[in-house]
Amino acid sequence: MHPRRFKISPAIHTLVFLLCAAATATAEKPPQVRPVQIENGKLQGVLTADFKVIAYKGVPYAAPPVSDLRWRPPQPVAKWKHILFARDFGPHCIQSGSYPDMVFHDPGPSEDCLTLNVWAPVPTTAKPAPKHPAPLPVMVWIYGGGFTTGGTSENRQDGEFLAHRGVIVVSMNYRLGVFGFFAHPELAAESSNNASGNYGLMDQTAAIAWVRRNIAAFGGDPNNITLFGESAGSFSVSAQIASPLAKGLISKAIGESGAAFYSGGLGFQPREQAEREDAAWAERAFGSSRLFYLRTLTADELLQKATARATQPPRFQPVIDGLFLPDSLPHIYAAGQQAHIPVLGGWNANEGRAPASTTAASFTAQAQKEFGANADAFLAVYPATTDAEALQSANDYAGDRFIAFSTWAWLEAQVGTGGAPVYRYFLDLGSPGDRNHSVAQGAFHSDDIEYIFGALDSRPEMAIRPIDRALSDQMMQYWTNFARTGDPNGPGLPRWLSYNAADGWQVMHLNAAPASLPDALRPRDLFLDTQWGRAASK
Repeated sequence: MHPRRFKISPAIHTLVFLLCAAATATAEKPPQVRPVQIENGKLQGVLTADFKVIAYKGVPYAAPPVSDLRWRPPQPVAKWKHILFARDFGPHCIQSGSYPDMVFHDPGPSEDCLTLNVWAPVPTTAKPAPKHPAPLPVMVWIYGGGFTTGGTSENRQDGEFLAHRGVIVVSMNYRLGVFGFFAHPELAAESSNNASGNYGLMDQTAAIAWVRRNIAAFGGDPNNITLFGESAGSFSVSAQIASPLAKGLISKAIGESGAAFYSGGLGFQPREQAEREDAAWAERAFGSSRLFYLRTLTADELLQKATARATQPPRFQPVIDGLFLPDSLPHIYAAGQQAHIPVLGGWNANEGRAPASTTAASFTAQAQKEFGANADAFLAVYPATTDAEALQSANDYAGDRFIAFSTWAWLEAQVGTGGAPVYRYFLDLGSPGDRNHSVAQGAFHSDDIEYIFGALDSRPEMAIRPIDRALSDQMMQYWTNFARTGDPNGPGLPRWLSYNAADGWQVMHLNAAPASLPDALRPRDLFLDTQWGRAASK
């Protein structure tokens, strides 16, 4: 059966044409996007779909770290003559691990990956336009992934929606795994500072310094840069504000679930120890640990051996290298040598998970094995009188050991040096679940990312509730308020009290009804501090 065909009269055709022309004339015209001039050349950005933000993606901030530049501090980018069309994300750095919830939208992995992205609000069109508009606060994001995975092209980390709040958002790729954290005696010998390792952390610093030098071209304030990150990104934030290489670059800091103090999963060891382990691995993997030879290997050859269990690869993590980090973070903070800037930090309610088979008997036995004479003190703050209570305590302890205690220790150290305010949060709104996480997991590790970036719709198969959107809106406003002034509070938001002894160690609970409450978990952290924190500070 054929569709019916209608003949349109010339009069009707003319009327339709005029109506369409009128609609086109009255429709909002997209603002004109002109290239911006930065230190290396001109950049052309692209408008987001709503015409409110200009995105500049895949902008090189350091020379490709390949060939002789492999395992060297990031080097300057060469200038370019023509306009660089910054439309697409650059490749993510080669990964030595993976997580199912990390979905990248870029050309793929590459050793040539040192690019960053900028999301800048479209300048106001208000009449009359100010002659000298106030520069905007800048938020520089560091992704997580255990220093082995991660990238800037995930939808959940897109800076567009935060930029709607009147801030400029920047994210950078940094070297990972063996490419970012390989340490070697020959690397120390060729360094004028006798340092090796931490190239990924130095990439981050180079990106922050690039922002400081160039962000005014995008309308940003180089003197108002807030560094924020999650998991390994939060570890990085705590390290950046302690590093002499980043001194004076950062105005405020936000850490989400993690710090380089103590963690069962991520510890920063001395450079010399890492050099011995990494050189021994290279000898096992390639039959030679000579640096000139290792630099001739392809990226695929390196990655294959660095992820092969048979070669017994080390962790390839940050180290106390004597350059980026002259000492351990507990020592640097105890001496008051970190940046004395406002800090906002916290973690999620369900950062870790214990085996479902945990019972009161098994948890008690484990406590006695791990804490010996202090087992009773441990069980006083992690009770196990029933199997159900033991499982809850086991989950709590798993999260504290994994990442929560290290974050607590960082905030305590920042408070302990006085001066700038500290704000602490606890995300305890249970997740509605998605393809990779069950509802039973509650507020799991990394659950905060989509809320903070206003990217809840990026989570596959998530049954988003009104309370999720309301909390995301509040968290975005808290974060951007803090970036603007160093204080998360603002009109229409529940009052967030600062974290200190005088105010009763207040913690902002982020849930369906956000409120600042005294820290009910403090006894747990104080006990763990007697076991881990003080030992780490010696």
